[in-house]
Amino acid sequence: MGSTHVNRRDLIKRTAAAGLVAAPGMGLLSSCASGGGENEDKVDKGKKSKDNPLAVNKDAKLEVVIFNGGYGDQYAKDNHAVYEKSFGQVEHVKTQKIRTKMQPRMVKGNPPDVINNSGAENMDIASLIKDEQVMDLEPLLDAPSLFDPSKKVRDTLLPGTIEKGQFGSDKMYQLNYSFTVYGVWYSKTALEKLDLEYPKTWDEMLAACAKAKKEGIAGWTYAGKYPYYFAFTLYPFFTKIGGQEVMKAIDNLEPNAWKHDAVKKAFEAYHELYAKGYILKGTPGIDHIQSQTQWNKGKALFLPNGSWVENEARKTTPKDFEMTVAPPSSLDKSDAMPFETIYAEASEPFMVPAKAKNVEGGMEWLRIMLGKQSTQNFSEQVSALTCVDGAAEGLDLKPGLSSAQQILKAAGENVVGPRLQDWYLELHKDKIGGAIASMMSGDIEPDEAIKRCQKAADDVAKDDSVKKYKR
Repeated sequence: MGSTHVNRRDLIKRTAAAGLVAAPGMGLLSSCASGGGENEDKVDKGKKSKDNPLAVNKDAKLEVVIFNGGYGDQYAKDNHAVYEKSFGQVEHVKTQKIRTKMQPRMVKGNPPDVINNSGAENMDIASLIKDEQVMDLEPLLDAPSLFDPSKKVRDTLLPGTIEKGQFGSDKMYQLNYSFTVYGVWYSKTALEKLDLEYPKTWDEMLAACAKAKKEGIAGWTYAGKYPYYFAFTLYPFFTKIGGQEVMKAIDNLEPNAWKHDAVKKAFEAYHELYAKGYILKGTPGIDHIQSQTQWNKGKALFLPNGSWVENEARKTTPKDFEMTVAPPSSLDKSDAMPFETIYAEASEPFMVPAKAKNVEGGMEWLRIMLGKQSTQNFSEQVSALTCVDGAAEGLDLKPGLSSAQQILKAAGENVVGPRLQDWYLELHKDKIGGAIASMMSGDIEPDEAIKRCQKAADDVAKDDSVKKYKR
């Protein structure tokens, strides 16, 4: 969410120059009608025991739908094999079109038992919860852990994981399985060839880009077709400049939150990358895979992304690339938070639909995925951390994931955890992403981008049909 994260994110389209109008059908699809009766084919519960704490019907089949993006789907197939040793057969479905394929089934009341609700076509989880379409996962949290049998599942999860799955209540509806570290990704080898170290201030960043440009290398590239990727570095950048209250105000849809001086400074800094010609030519028209490929080819130094990128880009990554992630550069010494501040969170969401046939089996499948065998398999296979504390310790990690683990440790408590993308999906992806896209392609100036972001946020704040959240 990693993850990717998409293809992870293939729906959001650049909208008219403003980027403020949803793509056709987006509004209709972003919420789920509560129609459809209870699933008449629900299986009976099994007998609860020490080995079956969730009372799974051992003869019942299970249907699991996996988003086939940056993490692929083999890790899920491996988890099926563990599940089937004690329980029924698993029907495996993979797709990149989660909303297109799953939304109709949610409406009709015959959803699968587990949905990996990720990618550009992820369903609006907040709307699904509002319509009582998603199971409360508290039974899973209170079940014995398969990672550490002396603890409950809830006591093995990294800080923020449970909160990330809560939406205005104390119940967890969504399990974010991966723990994603976002930041500025680069090749250590490429920097060394230019006799550069990673720039810790914005002046140093501009100087690095200028040096690269002289050698025919762009400073930056990014997923131009999915401009919300910029949030991975912009959100922590302006939070670093102005403090945690800046992002909190934006998440809470407070009036004039986007007009904070820290946001203005961050937007102006990023716009300077465009103005000085440090963006790879053609970037506004490429997707995440194309941007990663150009980056791997040495066409650009820096790429805003999440820690799923090491797995997603593995086919085009040179062996001597030394993929590395760093926090966004500080603006200057006046920043409210240290350079080490990063954006990291539990991501790659899974849910158990309320009207699924085999709810207990769905939760057990997730419990197994949180066990030692599956968490370590996931990290080794797709080069990503999981939400289980300490699960990657002792593993031989690839360079990118190793660096992600290092900067997460260095950040300590200086971790930014935005909620805008969870609570107001269309606002985050389409409208704010669209405004940033227009700014980074030179269509509008930073002041206009801020104005559009604020208007979009104000429109959501005034819309009584949208449930509001606070942190």
